[in-house]
Amino acid sequence: MKLLIKSATIVDQQSDYHLKQADILIKDGMIIKIGNSIKEKADKEINIEGLHVSQGWFDTSVSFGEPGYEERETIENGLKTAAFSGFTDVVLNAQTNPTIDNSSAIHSVKAKAQGNAVNLLPTGALTVKTEGVDLAELYDMSNAGAVSFGDYKKPVSNPNLLKIALQYTQNFDGLVQSFPLEKKIAGKGIVNEHHNSTLLGLKGIPNLAEDLQIARDLYLLEYTGGKLHIPTVSTAKSVALIKEAKKKGLDVTCSVAIHNLVLTDDLLTEFDTRAKVLPPLRTKNDTKTLIKGLKEGTIDFVTSDHDPIDIENKKVEFDNASYGSIGLESAFGALQTIFSTEETVEILTRGRSRFKTENAKIAEEASAKLSFFLPEEKYTFEKSDILSTSQNSIFLGQKLKGKAIGIFNNNQLIIAE
Repeated sequence: MKLLIKSATIVDQQSDYHLKQADILIKDGMIIKIGNSIKEKADKEINIEGLHVSQGWFDTSVSFGEPGYEERETIENGLKTAAFSGFTDVVLNAQTNPTIDNSSAIHSVKAKAQGNAVNLLPTGALTVKTEGVDLAELYDMSNAGAVSFGDYKKPVSNPNLLKIALQYTQNFDGLVQSFPLEKKIAGKGIVNEHHNSTLLGLKGIPNLAEDLQIARDLYLLEYTGGKLHIPTVSTAKSVALIKEAKKKGLDVTCSVAIHNLVLTDDLLTEFDTRAKVLPPLRTKNDTKTLIKGLKEGTIDFVTSDHDPIDIENKKVEFDNASYGSIGLESAFGALQTIFSTEETVEILTRGRSRFKTENAKIAEEASAKLSFFLPEEKYTFEKSDILSTSQNSIFLGQKLKGKAIGIFNNNQLIIAE
């Protein structure tokens, strides 16, 4: 395939063409020429006013449901949604039925994604059936292609189990994920413990439930060694704890969900179950610290934390609703409400090696792994912007800035024109 991209602004701090407008000629998945007014016949030409292009974007936490919850999202539609949302690589959570807790399950989800423009990187469950009792087949799953191990939204309650996991995975350079929640502190809480939870009569989850678990996990990591990833942190204290651990030289990374960066628990006043997420939306003080931690590099990744939930589990009383929001479609536009375009792109392309994937800078004779976007468009996020099967977006009705329109990856073009 020969593709000619006309008059695109390149946003890539590693490239010699950073912030320059140029034509890009791609042949058989490789960039063969970058320059002004390239005149060459191509199978496909892209000429979109205001088009920007960057290295491919990366999301460390998505759920698609399949197998077992296809009514929420299939792998096929989930990867299509990711592509139109600008993502070339996504890490799939083991939130399935049966659980992705063995090598056969890893092979199965990879086979379903075979030949797709978006690379699917599976996370294997840390424990059998994510029940938190026995370690799953970590080594076998690693050999089958698992890039990390974690029980999605479920904390490792048994500290000895996490200790053994961190020790065992060192034999094959495995990455352990530990969700930051001390369930005995959280109790029956469902939203952030603050004045809004009191006003609304909803049981709260204190920041302490996250902070205490992270402190415990970091002590274990210091004792055992190994590689630890803490997904979706949400409190100011969490950032301070992880920053201190990194200063000690501990091999720890963390992520933050985009909705925890942009939104606060003030959104709960409508009792809209789309705003019921885990970790819960916190306060403005927390979001300020999270944003600062992301800019400084203490927080390594942002994630859409894309989690499709069927209407039967969302359109119910707030106490009974499931946690989760879709987020791929709104990720870029939401980030641009608090960061510049350059900052947003840098954040969406950083740290891939942690999950055993790499990117390529935009240069001649480099592999073409690109995201396409229009950064200046301002709009209100509506149902018409949703590509996912489920409609449970926390960003419905929110004002966003900038739209992703597709990708080029694996010698395939996916673009909305």
